[in-house]
Amino acid sequence: MSTPTITTTVVIHPSWNHTLEDQFSAPYFSRLREFLIEEKKQFLVFPSGNQIFSAFNHTTFENVKVVIIGQDPYHQKGQANGLCFSVSPGIAQPPSLLNIFKELQSDLGIPVPKTGNLEPWADQGVLLLNATLTVRQGQAGSHQGKGWETFTDAVIKKISEQKKGVVFLLWGRYAHSKEDLIDKNKHFILKAAHPSPLARGAFFGCKHFSKTNELLKQQGLEPIDWRIEK
Repeated sequence: MSTPTITTTVVIHPSWNHTLEDQFSAPYFSRLREFLIEEKKQFLVFPSGNQIFSAFNHTTFENVKVVIIGQDPYHQKGQANGLCFSVSPGIAQPPSLLNIFKELQSDLGIPVPKTGNLEPWADQGVLLLNATLTVRQGQAGSHQGKGWETFTDAVIKKISEQKKGVVFLLWGRYAHSKEDLIDKNKHFILKAAHPSPLARGAFFGCKHFSKTNELLKQQGLEPIDWRIEK
């Protein structure tokens, strides 16, 4: 089977290409691809084509230790980089991301970084997975219901079925809705409110970063270095 693409320049890591082969060959994925081709003829779509699968290219299937589930990419120009909650270098930190960093500081004493680019987390095995991997500029949720959720639900199921001991961080009601896709006898699920300011601070105090590292250490795994700037 050929490597799945949305445009000719988008390639997903071979470990995921093999794991998700049945999804890439499914009729819904062909329809999704055609939708995106037509969408890009009329609108700006984020993230850029070569970043759509960034979460998978930074975190191979074999390296997944932690999964954080978001909903949509940021929809303003320059923000989205293919990792949930993350923004490209030089872009101001959105409120939810800033609250994540504030909780990290409270939990582990790590100073709030200048950049909101979460690639260092992804490179250590934190899969930063949005349920929908693309969005039309300025229109939040505009690519929901087009097939991405089927694809990303399959990603969660594959991780649940084929791996063990993964820590799933579910923040907010939408992420909580994915709980039933995860085998609780094989994996760890930590739930909290969404880090958005709309949650009125309910996210603070969850201590998910220290709890995640403790669960990893209990399994003999290397904890995540949550610092963005070394």
